[in-house]
Amino acid sequence: MSDVVSALLLALAAENAELREQLASAQDMLVETAIDAGNMPAPVEAIRTDRGACRFPASTAVSTSMS
Repeated sequence: MSDVVSALLLALAAENAELREQLASAQDMLVETAIDAGNMPAPVEAIRTDRGACRFPASTAVSTSMS
């Protein structure tokens, strides 16, 4: 093999290794995000419950009309 071809193959192998590392990192982040998303329903429901407890019934609402 010529030196040019050998250098090209070496460069491609190095780039391939770097891209594999980036892919592995992205896959790890995706798994972590999926795990976090699976843990979200309980906190979201708690927020909805808290938000609902802060609402006032319509009969106690402050009137903004000038009568």
